[in-house]
Amino acid sequence: MARSMVESQKLITQNKKARHEYEVLDTMEAGIVLEGSEVKSCRRGAVNLIDSYGRIEGGEMYIVDMHISPYSHANRFNHEPLRKRKLLMHKREIKKLYGKIREKGQSFVPLRMYFNQRGKVKVEMALVHGKKLYDRRQDIKKRDIRRETEQALKQHR
Repeated sequence: MARSMVESQKLITQNKKARHEYEVLDTMEAGIVLEGSEVKSCRRGAVNLIDSYGRIEGGEMYIVDMHISPYSHANRFNHEPLRKRKLLMHKREIKKLYGKIREKGQSFVPLRMYFNQRGKVKVEMALVHGKKLYDRRQDIKKRDIRRETEQALKQHR
């Protein structure tokens, strides 16, 4: 029996704040360069993606301000929690993103971090555009209306 892609991925963390504050234009998967103690912290789920973002420097993509808590058993070989980490992407993808990021108001943020079916840490990155306050209010209204209609249907049954 074949498992779907979502079932074969072990979620480490999610950036729920990103979908609330930004309009997602495009998503892509990227590998990430981590040290051994960072991977062990990821297995414990000690990762925070809030306020992190992607940056292109010297033709390479980096994720900045992603917090991975120090691993308790790593002693003096522990990692720095807020260091910038290199993302593994093809050059043509980085060049395409560079052109889009230069456009006004667009940036690159992580949505979620997970282990794929082969046990490698992957990051789902998104090209986003910031939402205005009234857009956020409209999203909240739509969510409330959808919730009320679902409750009304349940009561009707």
